[in-house]
This record gives sequence, structure tokens and C-alpha cells, in this order.
Amino acid sequence: MSLGRRGALWGAAGLLAAGAARAEDWPTRPIRIVVPFAPGGASDLLARLLAERLAPALGQPVIVENRPGAGATIGADAVAKARPDGTTFLYGTPGPQIVNPYLMRSLPYDAEHDFTPVVSLVRAPNLLVVNPALPVRTVADLIALAKARPGELTFGSSGIGASSHLAGEMLKLKAGIDVTHIPFRGSGPSIAELIAGRISFLIDTLLLFTEHRASGAVRAVAVASARKSSLMPDLPTIAETIPGFDSFAFNYLAGPAGLPEGVVARLNRETNRILADDAFRRRLAEAWGWSRSAARRPRRRRRSARRPAGRGR
Repeated sequence: MSLGRRGALWGAAGLLAAGAARAEDWPTRPIRIVVPFAPGGASDLLARLLAERLAPALGQPVIVENRPGAGATIGADAVAKARPDGTTFLYGTPGPQIVNPYLMRSLPYDAEHDFTPVVSLVRAPNLLVVNPALPVRTVADLIALAKARPGELTFGSSGIGASSHLAGEMLKLKAGIDVTHIPFRGSGPSIAELIAGRISFLIDTLLLFTEHRASGAVRAVAVASARKSSLMPDLPTIAETIPGFDSFAFNYLAGPAGLPEGVVARLNRETNRILADDAFRRRLAEAWGWSRSAARRPRRRRRSARRPAGRGR
């Protein structure tokens, strides 16, 4: 073996050892969780609650940074291009990695290979809500109104490719109605526009509307998941009018490709511990009226190309 080749191998071994040490000592600097939506939405709220608990567990500040725009691709791209040093993570939704590759002609990142999956967080039902001024109290009412006024009704979403966008498109398709999609940079802005009467309806995460429904700012029409929700048991499901309709949101954490295994393992472990904690679940209930089943039970992390966060390399 030549001296040059031997030196290269020793150098590679040294780099691997340094990477392992960094993973073992992680974190040594503040951590950033990038939420690819505007403040005030479900992702933003949960990310902040999680960051609040992760900071003392990891011994470093955990900062939530909102990077909205382009159907969540701006925030996702910032994470994809970040150094895999355990300081930058994506608060993921279906849009950046699962939906956008099919909706956008080109993406600034490789949706499958530019991320490392870390942990699955929550799965929550969506809710169909309308502005109270709209003469709609049932799903059948909404369909009838949309057919009587084709192209006039509008539905909002938290961005192109978000679960709220896909739910509205699925309603259009299955009900055979003509309504116009208005995308926003997060759930917060879309809810504000609904309350102001500038859009007709939304199908977004149920937990966002608990207080708005109680105050009369919006009218809840139906739960978008296949089964009724224990959070709003008085409401029917969209599926009772449109068989097979099922819409829900799920979230996860991911890092840039090449994230050290030790970093992934520790963040996965700490996050699952928080999700399983009764005090954290009560905090969720206080914030949004979630049931105990809203946050996912801890699951062992498995790397797979089928996972929402893709396959890191």
C-alpha cells in the first residue's frame, strides 16, 4: 500500500472518529427548527411547544424559525442545504417531500435524498369550516351552493401541496363542484381571511378551530377524517355525505442528509420521551383541546425510503 493511500485511509478514519465524537457530544450549539409556514398555524404551535421541552432535555436553546413560502419549499430548501451538524431541522408536513415533487416542475432540493428522517410526531384530523355568513350548515348545503354558483366560492389553504390544499381539491373532485383555491403562507393567514369573510371555507387541522368555533368566528360543518372525532363528537364526517372521504395532517422532524446516526438517535429518543409524557399531553390539551391520542405513541425509528422524510445519505 502506498504512503499516499495509507494516509488517505488514516485521514478517513480520523474524520469518522471525529464525526462519532461530535454525535456523542451533541449538542454543543443552539438548535434551529425550521417551520416552513407563517406563525400561528398548527405546525408552528406544536413546534414551539416541542422546542420548549427539548431545550432543557438537550441542554441547548431550541429556536423555532418560520420560513414560509412556495408551498413550504423555501423552508425545506434551507434545511436541505444546511450543514449536517445537528443544528438545523425541518418541521415536516406532507408538502415538501411527498406532494410537491408531483405538483412542481422542479424543486431546489432532492425530496428523497436530501433529508435524514428523525422522528414522526403527530397525526390529527382535519375539519371543514365556513364563514358564518355563508348559508351552509351541512356538507350537502356546501355542495348545493357551489353547484348553484360555479366558480364563485373559494377555499383557502396553508400553501400549495399542504394537507389543507389536498383536502379542498379532493372535495372538488369527489363532489363535482367548481370552487377556487386561494393558497396562503400558513394556516394562520388563511384562518384570518376566512373569519374576515374573504374566503368561503377551509379544511384544515381540527385543533386550530376550537376557540374560533366556540366564539362563533367560524362555523364547523364536518370532520374530514373517515371517523368522527372525540374532540367534536357532535359533528358528522364528510364521508357520511361523500363516501370514502378521509383527510388528516401528519408532522415529523427531519434533518439534512448525512446527519450523524448518534444525533438522529438521541433526538428521536428525547422527542419520543416528550410525546409520551403525560404533562406534555396535558399541555397540548390546554393549548388546543387535543385528546390524548392526538400525539402519536412513541415508535422506534426505522430508516426507509418509504418514510416521509426520505432517505438521508
